[in-house]
Amino acid sequence: MTAAPLSQRRPRSGPRRERARARTPARGHSPVPGRTPASPAWRVLRALILLVCCLLVIVPFASIVSTSLADAQQVNATGGFVLWPENPSLDAYRAILGGGIVSRAMLVSVGVTVVGTLLSLVTTALLAYGLSRPGSFGHRPILLLLVLSMLFVPGVIPSYLLVKELGLINSYWSLILPMLINAFNVIVLRSFFMSIPGELLDAAKIDGASELTVLTRIVAPLSKAALAVIGLFYAVAYWNSFFNAMLFINESAKWPMQLVLRTYVVNNAAIGAGEANAAGAALPPSYALQAAILVLSIIPVVLVYPFLQRHMTKGVMLGAVKG
Repeated sequence: MTAAPLSQRRPRSGPRRERARARTPARGHSPVPGRTPASPAWRVLRALILLVCCLLVIVPFASIVSTSLADAQQVNATGGFVLWPENPSLDAYRAILGGGIVSRAMLVSVGVTVVGTLLSLVTTALLAYGLSRPGSFGHRPILLLLVLSMLFVPGVIPSYLLVKELGLINSYWSLILPMLINAFNVIVLRSFFMSIPGELLDAAKIDGASELTVLTRIVAPLSKAALAVIGLFYAVAYWNSFFNAMLFINESAKWPMQLVLRTYVVNNAAIGAGEANAAGAALPPSYALQAAILVLSIIPVVLVYPFLQRHMTKGVMLGAVKG
């Protein structure tokens, strides 16, 4: 007895076939049970809301970049708001970088950010790993101190007196040591370390590995995403910090970029004509100079963030779910 051709076979029917149809959502319907699909009007409205939000972010940034590149006539004609430069010019950047004030402040900010971020990552990882191991010395008191430091923040006067007693006034270390360890970052990294299987660490200790070897050879490679997130948090905090420099730094030659930015933009101070205009040429408008300083201050963060974005997303999710 020969089997019927495939084209003449009837599809199977029965309870199993019906259950498979019930589990497979029909085309155009929502796959989530109990949720109706969105109407075309609601989809258009969501797209418009998203477009407006994107424009609210892009237009001010594009305006700052365009204003920094516009010539003096266009900036004066538009009152300082330029959306598209007609005759792009780098006069504002030449005036800023030619004086030496902004370029020196940029080097100070880069140095403080790099050194501070590395030291903060090392100290935070060491403290978080120690607090993540059960039975470690001073585990609960130190953790309690970290939580209390988040609730009770010291004021400006005690911080200044402490830095003064340590002899750090007008020193670059006054920009690093007060921000060396953040309690929130320690708690987040501790939660991530606690999610690593303890059997893996115990196996390394049985093989003769010390605690430092376990941290550097096993825990740190498994925590690249979390360390990248914490490092980005520290780097942005160091780069954007200006209040500590305003309190502890007396010489303007040691000012970081953000304090120079505050002086020029918030206080509306002009660049020294003797430095920026040594050749006798006319200075660009103040709006163009301020916009150029803003662009220079955000360039490092814009350049670094794309390389850490995937690690940041993964690290934040892992720390939130497993913590």
